[in-house]
Amino acid sequence: MKTWLVTGGAGFIGGNFVLAHAGSAARIVNLDALTYAGNPDTLYSLTGNPAHQFVRGDIADRALVARLLEEYRPEAIINFAAESHVDRSIDGPAAFVQTNVVGTLALLESALAYWRGLDDAGKAAFRFLHVSTDEVYGSLGSAGKFTETTPYAPNSPYSASKAASDHLVRAFHHTYGLPTLTTNCSNNYGPYQFPEKLIPLMIQKALIGQPLPVYGDGRNVRDWLYVGDHCSAIRAVLERGRVGEVYNVGGEAERENIHVVRSIILLLDGLRPLTSGASRESLITYVQDRPGHDRRYAIDASKIRNELGWTPTETFESGLARTVEWYLANQTWCERIRDGAYRGERLGVA
Repeated sequence: MKTWLVTGGAGFIGGNFVLAHAGSAARIVNLDALTYAGNPDTLYSLTGNPAHQFVRGDIADRALVARLLEEYRPEAIINFAAESHVDRSIDGPAAFVQTNVVGTLALLESALAYWRGLDDAGKAAFRFLHVSTDEVYGSLGSAGKFTETTPYAPNSPYSASKAASDHLVRAFHHTYGLPTLTTNCSNNYGPYQFPEKLIPLMIQKALIGQPLPVYGDGRNVRDWLYVGDHCSAIRAVLERGRVGEVYNVGGEAERENIHVVRSIILLLDGLRPLTSGASRESLITYVQDRPGHDRRYAIDASKIRNELGWTPTETFESGLARTVEWYLANQTWCERIRDGAYRGERLGVA
């Protein structure tokens, strides 16, 4: 069985990737610093599984990463580790630079030293896959989509830090020959997502009857990607992607934020109606927009579709229904999040 070093594997996307692939595709060494968004509860079902080895630590800890590489000899490093919320980056950009830029650089240097020590067959088989975001491309108007050749134009401290990390990955391939791959995905949603993000935040607030804060006029558009589809795309790129290439991953599901909120309300009113029988529509509250809020993102995923045969399996409607049902069935997981430092308050108002 292959071995993969997965960084950030207790977070939302990384955790879903680990759950989907530990044992079935590879032995996974899971390195996560367990910052606020890293949750070991997500990995509970893997307790005692010999195909999953959890290690608490930072990707910037070069001695630790070097030890893990030497001990486990992975065929791939898959880098999910990142600070990832735009609002938090507005309140505190330094942490995003530290993890997303400094941390990625340290991980790349550790990977390069390890790769250089492999034999020719090992070098040829090794991959460093960096998971990034469509936010590095900036904002779209009412038409067009991001492609892999769209110029970078990040507009938030978060997207700027991810753009820097993407450029470092590219540079390590072109300068040193490290066999890298990069994916830039659209907005993910699904199980185990930290409730500062739009969909889980709206689900949790709607369940307890709190106001549903919608930024600005609610007409900002995102291309929504179910996390399980994203994880299958990452595996496709890892196993069949061309070294040095970038692959955009999108869900082919553009929706305005207000449409997303109303879709959640419709599902919850049917699955968990209020005792009064009233709709939760009255909970929608328009609030001051996020500073520098990008108007529209949309992904052209034709490259990964044509080259690797990947397409999303979930529509927005089917994926959202699965997501709402998961949160309803896993309120204990949600309450353990709410018992921590984050209470659903507004972030990024600076």
